[in-house]
Amino acid sequence: MRLAKLKLRDFRNIRRVDAVFEPGFHLLLGRNAQGKTNLLEAVYLLATLRSFRGVGNAQIVRHGQKAFFAGGLALGQAESDIRHYWSAAQRKLTVNEKPMRRVADYLGTLRTVVFCAEDALLVNGPAKSRRRFLDLLLTQTQPGYLDLLHRYTEALRSRNALLRRDSPDLAMLDSFTRELVANGEKLIAARLDLVKKLSPLVRLGTRKIAANPEDARITYAPSVREDFAVELAKSRAREQRYRTTLVGPHRDDLKLTLDGQPAAQYGSEGQKRTLAIALKMAQADYLGGIHGSPPILLIDDVMGELDAGRRAGLMPLVSRTGQALGQVFMTCTEENWPGELSGNLHRWQVEEGAVSRKR
Repeated sequence: MRLAKLKLRDFRNIRRVDAVFEPGFHLLLGRNAQGKTNLLEAVYLLATLRSFRGVGNAQIVRHGQKAFFAGGLALGQAESDIRHYWSAAQRKLTVNEKPMRRVADYLGTLRTVVFCAEDALLVNGPAKSRRRFLDLLLTQTQPGYLDLLHRYTEALRSRNALLRRDSPDLAMLDSFTRELVANGEKLIAARLDLVKKLSPLVRLGTRKIAANPEDARITYAPSVREDFAVELAKSRAREQRYRTTLVGPHRDDLKLTLDGQPAAQYGSEGQKRTLAIALKMAQADYLGGIHGSPPILLIDDVMGELDAGRRAGLMPLVSRTGQALGQVFMTCTEENWPGELSGNLHRWQVEEGAVSRKR
């Protein structure tokens, strides 16, 4: 899969971009705060309809403007002309001029994996960061998962609204409880199955990029220990006291350990960075295995922060993607560090939001 064209209007500090991209490695060169990361963010937005920086669309609109446009030509099993317009008053998403009314129908049109500073949240951040990591990967690989997640979320929201009342309608509460259990059990099963498949990929990735690799393991940690319905019934009194649903996949976590110890508490900064990168490598390998072609890799200043050993461990994934007629987009402030890369490199200069090809 690759992005053949990118068209941006009023996106962050970018007034206008019309770029054509070949397969292979694309280096985005320039000083800090020129717009390199904004280009990666735009590609990621076209793939997921969200920013990897954790901000809303209103913050993406260029200062002084009221809307942004992001479009692209994605080439995979099909050719997809993507057009995404957003303003506070109007939102429009089309593929080949056909309106996309459901996010579930759109996701998968373009597939990316981003390596960025925010990856640290996978190890150090709250459980919701790790749940989001699993849910995004399942959404990209398992048809129907996003609808399942939405049904669970809606049932949870309605159930919590009832619990906040002084005298909740018990019949309605039981109805939403049944809906919560039916969808929640499927969510837990899907996440458990995914983690079992990801775990060996994470262990392998850690061994490739760590100088002295520890035994890295990931395990799914559900808040539901046995029977979801039974545990909800047992927690009813506590739920009414706290006025919220206390067990379920919305409270689950992904447990990350190094040599049997919690990575967030006992790992060094280098070890935690390695584990976060290994999780992203596993994501890319898993997506490539499911779909038969590698996703687009977006690498935002991560490589420059790695020592030679860790960088060498990540290079095979980057090289495989480029050699398989895939694409890699990398930002850097100096042109000399990607010397490990072989093959044809496409260089782009980014300066004050303007993008031009370097010859």
